[in-house]
Amino acid sequence: MKEANNHDIVNEQIISRDENSIALEFVIPVTSDFFDGHFPEYKLLPAVAQFEVITRFSRKYFGTQRYVPNIKRIKFSAPIRPDTKIHLELNYKKEKGTVTFNMADANVEGKVYSSGTFSVLVEE
Repeated sequence: MKEANNHDIVNEQIISRDENSIALEFVIPVTSDFFDGHFPEYKLLPAVAQFEVITRFSRKYFGTQRYVPNIKRIKFSAPIRPDTKIHLELNYKKEKGTVTFNMADANVEGKVYSSGTFSVLVEE
């Protein structure tokens, strides 16, 4: 396995996918610098890092820009600890220019970390 560094995400696996939606699972390892300096004695994934991960996957799978002109709604429900297996669902509504997401624990049914909808621009 590759040594994690920077904003690494490991063990990425697509669970299901179609043209406008994807469900995937992955782990953000304790060695990721996402966790640097944010409660050093009790490492948590900051909300801004969660959103960075979400927009990264939106760009990768739907070709959207990383720039987000508008967040329509967003809710952070529970803290994410290092090495947690995360289940992320993204739904792209091209006609509305929005992505809806749900980030949850892959191993604990019903445990949602964050959810919401944001506007996107498509890369040209």
